[in-house]
Amino acid sequence: MPDTPDPVGLLEGLHSTPARRYLADTPIPEDVLWELLDAAVRGPSGGNRQPWGWLVVTDPATKAAIAPFYVEGWQRSYGVRREELLHPDRDPQPPTGLSTSTYRAVEHLAHHIAEAPVWVFPVLPGAAGSQDKRLGGSIYGAVQNLLLAARAYGIGGVLTSFHLTHEQEVNALLGLPEDAATMGLVPLGYPTRGRWAQPRRRPLEEVVFWERWGETRNRS
Repeated sequence: MPDTPDPVGLLEGLHSTPARRYLADTPIPEDVLWELLDAAVRGPSGGNRQPWGWLVVTDPATKAAIAPFYVEGWQRSYGVRREELLHPDRDPQPPTGLSTSTYRAVEHLAHHIAEAPVWVFPVLPGAAGSQDKRLGGSIYGAVQNLLLAARAYGIGGVLTSFHLTHEQEVNALLGLPEDAATMGLVPLGYPTRGRWAQPRRRPLEEVVFWERWGETRNRS
């Protein structure tokens, strides 16, 4: 596994860093983790307040305790729709929503997330119970920095949140202050399947408007 980053071009990295959910249990060197987190904290922070904390979990016991909560969250959201989403008559590559291959990857991660060698929880102190729509504005850009830096080292991951069905229990296992909230979970590992490829998206002309909502123009 590379200990030095691949000089991926900025735009290439932005266009080719999809969610990676098939992850080996191969350990990630600690010095590499420090580099990824150093990139994460260079992300945007409103007023440069940097309200975040980053909780790194590698202990198998902690992961094993949280993994069943994650599976339950996945089951509530998508597991109950397995027959529908994998039905042979369904388009395996719909323009929006889960493709068949993506569903299987999400399912795989749900049942194997504890095998990912590193979990990173982005945490916001003071965020417990908040209804502020702007709450994630000063941390999710930093999470994307984390994933892009990981890509440079050949490490995959995804921002996910199925553990939140048991938020209080997870917070207790992590020893979080009462006023803090995890803003997601990022399992990291060296990918065992898939590739660095451009994710499928709706045509740009369908989702970009000019001057007023609904006003489109063709891309030249």
